[in-house]
Amino acid sequence: MCNLYAITKGQAAIRALFRIARDNTGNLPPMPGVFPDYAAPIVLVGPDGRELALARWGMPSPVFALKGRTTDPGVTNVRNVKSPHWRRWLGEGCRSVVPFTSFSEYETTAEGKKVPAWFALDPSRPLAAFAGIWTSWMSVRKAKEGEVTTDVFAFLTTDANAIVAPIHPKAMPVILRTEDEVETWLRAPAAEALALQRPLPDDALRIVARGERKDEAPGL
Repeated sequence: MCNLYAITKGQAAIRALFRIARDNTGNLPPMPGVFPDYAAPIVLVGPDGRELALARWGMPSPVFALKGRTTDPGVTNVRNVKSPHWRRWLGEGCRSVVPFTSFSEYETTAEGKKVPAWFALDPSRPLAAFAGIWTSWMSVRKAKEGEVTTDVFAFLTTDANAIVAPIHPKAMPVILRTEDEVETWLRAPAAEALALQRPLPDDALRIVARGERKDEAPGL
């Protein structure tokens, strides 16, 4: 599952592509490596239109996953949208989109090492979005932090297409490429929005880098 992605296009480009009415992120630097529990930008629908906000990557874990644990770092990828645990966040107000330029899955080298393979829409790493969900949640994410209330997010996954499957056969992120898809995900009834939970066409994705835990080119 995808636990590392990059967003290296500028803040102005993000605001323009996603038609942001209000930007709550402050000064947003390029992020060539976003890891679980990092704060990253998401797009949600607020009272005045689309908002760009920061949230930590990892939605609340199901109760069964927390048995015997005192912290909850969160779930980064969501597949089973029929689960009651996730269904509560599939309504219009809790759906978000997550800007990205590339994402990675780990592959095993000939030497037996696991290294990232980076995927993007094309080698220029154009902006696109994952279909995400978000909420505000009180939990202990890290023992040293104690109990905190914070905005959190995750994104949906689906079957891997023929480009991702040789490296990660189980799943790939749900990717939105057009304004119509973004608008549908953010505002359509849940049944219509969830029709977007499908693999990206094979010819719409490329492997653009291998081996590094950050994808800095050519966005930086």
